[in-house]
Amino acid sequence: MTDAGKPGRTLIEATSKPALPRHIRMRHDRARDRWVILAPERVLSPDPIAVAVLRLCDGGRTVAEIAEELSRTYNAPRDQILADVTSMLQELADKGVVKT
Repeated sequence: MTDAGKPGRTLIEATSKPALPRHIRMRHDRARDRWVILAPERVLSPDPIAVAVLRLCDGGRTVAEIAEELSRTYNAPRDQILADVTSMLQELADKGVVKT
């Protein structure tokens, strides 16, 4: 979904099905023992929480389903996780790292 006030902006909602675009890759750097996101002309270093979320962003699950799974895994309140995941994915969508 795009915001009418901001042409081309992808809005992340509970029903969105996020995924990494074809030109973005997430890889584990064994030499440094950390995950990296490889994008054209930049490399991002996600924290462990972002990695847990991004590994579930397969384009098939909704943000709500991702939050539910993380809620079970980490025994945390679903509503708080949903808010945090939505916010994080919105920031990444604004940077072009996530699509719906």
